[in-house]
Amino acid sequence: MDTDTVERILSYAHRIAVVGLSPDPSRPSNDVARALMDLGLEIVPVNPNVDEVFGLKSYPDLSDVPGDVDVVDVFRRTIYCEDLAQAAVAAGAKALWLQSGLVCGPARRVAEDAGLDYVEDRCLKVEALRLRSVPNAAYRQGS
Repeated sequence: MDTDTVERILSYAHRIAVVGLSPDPSRPSNDVARALMDLGLEIVPVNPNVDEVFGLKSYPDLSDVPGDVDVVDVFRRTIYCEDLAQAAVAAGAKALWLQSGLVCGPARRVAEDAGLDYVEDRCLKVEALRLRSVPNAAYRQGS
């Protein structure tokens, strides 16, 4: 995974499905999603165990999310990542992003074979904030 891939994803990422988004503010998924919202990105919670997060309807599965999704950001254990990659492909996502600590060869193969951009073991919040502060970076808030 290279910096060009991260920059490309952030150049088109407007609507992000956060799989495993928790309503608990002490959880990393909550912190990351809130930061992305603060940057002006649309967040779609995907968690079958909650009805809403941040006042936004939570969907039980990616297949239940209406409309287009640019990026599927995953906060689930690695054993679920291959199935989530297949769901991201089926949902027409442009990218699959596995958060820090998640590495999954089968998910990578599914995503890349379908033409999705793929990132693993990196934090979307950290990368978005980093690129937001880099002059001439492809990512711009609200673009």
